[in-house]
Amino acid sequence: MELKHIDLASLCISAANMRAKGKPDISNILPSVRVRGVLVPLIVRPAEGEDRFEIVAGKRRYHAALAVAEESGDREALPCAVIAAGDDAAALEASLIENVARLDPDEVTRWESFTRLVKEGRSSEDIALTFGLTDLQVKRTLALGNLLPRIRGLYRKGDIDVATVRHLTLATKARQRDWLALLDDPEVRCPTGYQLKAWLFGGASIPVSAALFDVAAYEGEVVSDLFGEDRWFGDTATFWTAQNAAIEAKAEGYREAGWAVSVLPTDEAFQTWEHERCPKRKGGRVFIAVSVRGDVAIYEGYISLKEARKLAKGEVSQDDKPVRPEISAPIQNYIDLHRHAAVRAGLANQPSLALRLMVAHAIVGSSLWSVRVEPQRAASDAIAESVEGSSAEAKFDEKRRMVLALLGFDPETPTVTRGYDGEHGLAGLLVRLIELPDSDVMDVLAIVMSETLEAGSTVIELLGPMVGTGMAKVWQADDALLDLVKDREVLGAVLAEVAGTDAAAANITATGKVKRQIIRDCLSGTNGRAKVDGWVPRWMAFPPAAYTERGGVGTVTRAAGIAEIDHPAEQPEPMRQAA
Repeated sequence: MELKHIDLASLCISAANMRAKGKPDISNILPSVRVRGVLVPLIVRPAEGEDRFEIVAGKRRYHAALAVAEESGDREALPCAVIAAGDDAAALEASLIENVARLDPDEVTRWESFTRLVKEGRSSEDIALTFGLTDLQVKRTLALGNLLPRIRGLYRKGDIDVATVRHLTLATKARQRDWLALLDDPEVRCPTGYQLKAWLFGGASIPVSAALFDVAAYEGEVVSDLFGEDRWFGDTATFWTAQNAAIEAKAEGYREAGWAVSVLPTDEAFQTWEHERCPKRKGGRVFIAVSVRGDVAIYEGYISLKEARKLAKGEVSQDDKPVRPEISAPIQNYIDLHRHAAVRAGLANQPSLALRLMVAHAIVGSSLWSVRVEPQRAASDAIAESVEGSSAEAKFDEKRRMVLALLGFDPETPTVTRGYDGEHGLAGLLVRLIELPDSDVMDVLAIVMSETLEAGSTVIELLGPMVGTGMAKVWQADDALLDLVKDREVLGAVLAEVAGTDAAAANITATGKVKRQIIRDCLSGTNGRAKVDGWVPRWMAFPPAAYTERGGVGTVTRAAGIAEIDHPAEQPEPMRQAA
């Protein structure tokens, strides 16, 4: 590296500079450059043309010097450190190192630069070592390459948060487009954060377009909308039986053609930046990726970067051909079905183990299990804030965090369900559950069931009295509810219930705003009103009731639907081992 002063007219911005696009903000360094000039050398390298140099790092200092030159009319040469020409990777690293040390660039800019480094031959490990990052941090940044450009743009501008982006990197391009359509629709609430995760991976609906097999020959149920434009499979178990057979047939076809085939575990994404294109004759393989929604993506002719480096060094023979499997797909199918029959016959006699296996399935999921977390979709931000701030949610969150700790999950994981990210998936979690006593497993089960309990369902009406739910203990009236009560008859009935019939009669002609204020005063004990404690509107009580004869109260309708059921007086007895 050579240090020298170079005239401003001989300098230009390099394409390798990570901040090459756009005019930089120089407001914080311009006063210093006016007084003392540029003190820290720019990093440059020779460019095309005689005595021309391009700036790899130092764009802000360069523009500040230009501004001073325009103000004063004097063009002073700038101190520069000249690096070797032609090494784009080294130039990118120099730019990144300086910028990371000065100011963390946005993650999308890092992705653009890291991707260019990968193309220049740097591995994720090399990048991590160079910039003092962990390999995971680099891989997370590189994973932004899985996003549609528009999503990256939204993230760069801060319109979507980190959690949302993390989940979207795991989604297919088609699913990302579906999400963008929701984002653009003002009539719907677009899922973000952990709700997005549930939307992406928790749904059981599988579109017909995901089928790898001939849908015309499919024997299961196919459901269509009223217009027949969208169709999906009504029975996911039947779908997966057909889909897995089609995937295996596709893989067998590739094997017969001489390819080595890797079928990735369900929902494991194929990362293109971790692989390199390679023809079959040089050892290229076929990777088949399958999402939980049934989508199948086939990547033909790839090897891992590690294998590519070995190949480049001659450590792998290019003449090596894929080894044909010892057994055919039908033999494997025969083996799998008989072993399955034997294992489930034994499992039927071990309910304690079956319980743990069921809990593991509910948390992790499988091609046959798809359990969704109740998204608690609110019709407005006010309702969402009211629920999130309730004491019931606080109590549940406390219990949920205890279970997260019990299972060894990240304490910031939003839900226990779908919250396991261990290396061995379902099997890994099952081993952990086997180590726990029955009482702890039941605690885990209670949280998972609570997370997946459907809001607004009939079973809520059945469970409320059984678990001793007293709404007055966990809820108190707030503006989110009172502002929604606008029906004149209902508002009058609520006023009579809270403030008394005399107050209701005296204010029968008052506006809704006045009536709501009287109700608020009674509930808070202000403006001379006696405080009313423990009031719960009839709709929310267990059992619920209505204020009018008009109907249209969902809780009342659902409660009436189970009124004839002989409700158990006590909770079920503890589980017993099978005889």
